[in-house]
Amino acid sequence: MFNTPEQFAAANKASVDAMLTLANTALASAERIAALNLNTARSMLEDGVANAKAMLGAKDPQELFSLQSSLAQPGLEKAVAYSRSVYEISAQSKEEISKLLEAQFSDFQKQVVGLLEKATKNAPAGSDVAVNAVKSAIAAATSAFDSMNKAAKQVADIAETNVAAATNATVKAVGTAAAAAKK
Repeated sequence: MFNTPEQFAAANKASVDAMLTLANTALASAERIAALNLNTARSMLEDGVANAKAMLGAKDPQELFSLQSSLAQPGLEKAVAYSRSVYEISAQSKEEISKLLEAQFSDFQKQVVGLLEKATKNAPAGSDVAVNAVKSAIAAATSAFDSMNKAAKQVADIAETNVAAATNATVKAVGTAAAAAKK
């Protein structure tokens, strides 16, 4: 597969670079999730203290009930925002990893085609059938990879649309319930 030590070293370097890129993408995603979690925890603590103080200041049960209803909406909105942020971070990481894998597959495919072309030039007479079978298999694998990639992207788009619709419906439902409770 490799004719010279330089080709072998270059292939190894490319593999290491790809793994480093993958590791950096995963670590960046984990870092963003950790920062989001820390900020969310801090915000929840601050909100919890403020809400507890407000509820302790209620003068009667009606005011307490009204206060509880009004505090539920912002909490739910923050929970939805948190979920959206986690989903966005995950989707961005998936996209970066998909691009890396697509590039790796493309490079691998080019190497195989190059090797096949070299083998074709040096192949004995009558080996056309075997070479064409290998070329056909490569074309089929490429087509299958492209189809799976397109299907995965369509599923991700549908999931994103459904998550957004469910989130909006939840926020509206809680808003309606909070408004009804105030009346």
